[in-house]
Amino acid sequence: MNKITCIAIDDEPLALGLVVGYIEKTPFLELHGQFDNPLDAMEFMETNPVQLLFLDIQMPDLIGTDFARILDKKSKVIFTTAYDNYAVEGFKLEALDYLLKPISYEIFLNSAQRAKKYFELFNSKSNHANSSISSDEEYLFIKADYKIRRIHYSDILYFEGLKDYIQLYLKSTKAPLIFHATIKSVEAKLPSERFMRVHRSFIVNLYNVRTIERSKIVYGKQRIPISENYKKIFDEFIKKKFL
Repeated sequence: MNKITCIAIDDEPLALGLVVGYIEKTPFLELHGQFDNPLDAMEFMETNPVQLLFLDIQMPDLIGTDFARILDKKSKVIFTTAYDNYAVEGFKLEALDYLLKPISYEIFLNSAQRAKKYFELFNSKSNHANSSISSDEEYLFIKADYKIRRIHYSDILYFEGLKDYIQLYLKSTKAPLIFHATIKSVEAKLPSERFMRVHRSFIVNLYNVRTIERSKIVYGKQRIPISENYKKIFDEFIKKKFL
């Protein structure tokens, strides 16, 4: 694919210079401008549309999240900020990623590669009207180990509730991620067609259920119980897919 056209916006000169340097050293990114405020960036984009913005949040005149709301939907955003309390709002604005300062090049490159994958899929969809974006583009953000992490639905095996904390088990890691939440609040935010609560302490990803044995869902050595309160709805799901 062609290079991804980018601009960087940050009112802190050092932070702006760092992101600009990262863009310039990344082979598949092409810098089209750098701005210390979103109003100048907005004027530039009226005649110079770009695909990707590396956007700070806390700025004078217009904060980054408000600027993101008025962008053309064809332009995507990666937030770069020192504040983690905007992560949920960033997710709602369909940002491709949310990077917390200080940002290393390794973290930046990983995020840029996600953007590259997104635009490859987007271009593929544009060229083939009957194709669809991969389910890997569905994701959530969690705060674990003092970092905000982007987790794709396809990577999730199950959630286990431990009072006010959740253990999240993934296909890609051996150890669970632990974050502060209740099982009820997690259930409320997940798409019901994909995730199901099968026990007062467990929510499973239906797409990743492979083996069921004696009213238990098997993940390697771990067995998730299906309690009586949830057994009927789970059985209905199985019957719909049963041959």
